[in-house]
Amino acid sequence: MNGFDERFLTRNGLAARQLAVLLLNHEPDTRLPRIRDFAEELGCGNGTVQAALRLLEESGAIETAARGHLGTFLVRSERSILWRLSDLGTLLAAMPLPYSRRYEGLATGLRAAFEEAGTPFAITFMRGAGARTTALLEGKVDLVILSRFAADRLIEEHPVELVADLGPATYVGAHGLLLREGASLDAPGLRVAVDHTSEDQRMLAERAFARRTDIEWVESSYMQLRDLFAQNLADATVWNLDEVQGRIGMGGEVLPLGDEVTRDLSLRNSSAAIIGRTEGAKALSAVRNAVDLSTVTSLQAEVLRGERVPSY
Repeated sequence: MNGFDERFLTRNGLAARQLAVLLLNHEPDTRLPRIRDFAEELGCGNGTVQAALRLLEESGAIETAARGHLGTFLVRSERSILWRLSDLGTLLAAMPLPYSRRYEGLATGLRAAFEEAGTPFAITFMRGAGARTTALLEGKVDLVILSRFAADRLIEEHPVELVADLGPATYVGAHGLLLREGASLDAPGLRVAVDHTSEDQRMLAERAFARRTDIEWVESSYMQLRDLFAQNLADATVWNLDEVQGRIGMGGEVLPLGDEVTRDLSLRNSSAAIIGRTEGAKALSAVRNAVDLSTVTSLQAEVLRGERVPSY
């Protein structure tokens, strides 16, 4: 272990690593909190904070300047060094399987935005918002990407919080009512495919057919839907049209969703949201301040238009 690392194992070094987390939330050319404010937040003395700041400056993580009565300003910061010293490690994000161009574009944009922010970042792919949420709550991943609708429900029920909302059409383009070729929506005992691992799809399907009491629900996933329709095992469903147009390639009819409530629900389902555990509030705050959401959406749009090769 070299001398640089050993200095960060001392009491002052520990304070420097804790201070690095706080400084991730400050932009260059902004005034820093007072020494005593940092000391109070970190639970240490003023001298320890001053020594910690010197360590961070010597490491090249920051550069500060005293401006008289205006206070001390952060002149420059190297986020990659601050992140490494903070011991926050590599952020692991779970998102849906990249079976559509939109998801490939989302993964590409997220990867690039985190790299630009100097934040180590990796993606794991999991089918089903429920599985991704379980992984988050169990500490197996740090962030989860899902629809804003699903995120709102989870925030009400679990100790998680919203990190970012990327806006409409970043999660899915649109949902539609799929009808198998030769099937009729008015037929009694309509067999409707539903994916219970997807909170979004289940809610949309149940809402779209809420007035029907004769529905027969058929468990399905996007991988099975084409075969279910081809083998006359299901008649209809509500589905993400990105999947239908991109990979399923099935025949039949695509109809608009029925009522205003369902359309509103579908709109919230179209927005990609990032959530994280509330207990990691400092890291989440650092992510919010670091990641340029416009980078995510612009690169996703380039992938969708075929102007950029997906890279994630």
